[in-house]
Amino acid sequence: MTMSEMFDVKITAVRKADYKDLQAQYENLIEHTCDVCEGQTWISHGGNKPENMCESAWENMRSFVEALSKGEGNFYDGWMKNPYSAMISCNDGFRPVSFLLERI
Repeated sequence: MTMSEMFDVKITAVRKADYKDLQAQYENLIEHTCDVCEGQTWISHGGNKPENMCESAWENMRSFVEALSKGEGNFYDGWMKNPYSAMISCNDGFRPVSFLLERI
């Protein structure tokens, strides 16, 4: 499959949680946290990491983005209403961001 035969994948940050109680109990104070904002979007071309995408979030979604870009879908036998999409979260347990991945 060539790059021209691959689909682009839209990545949208749909929700960002902020668990202050967990931060107070378990996290050491840090100055810089996640810059992602709800509604922010990126486009993956050819299954590649979009510019300015959080590396940690990308590691969690990469295999789904790559699969969607190749035309694959229907993950986990009907998990998503749109079979060419996925809902993936980053691995920050204090400020998790949920990302909607959609083949376009």
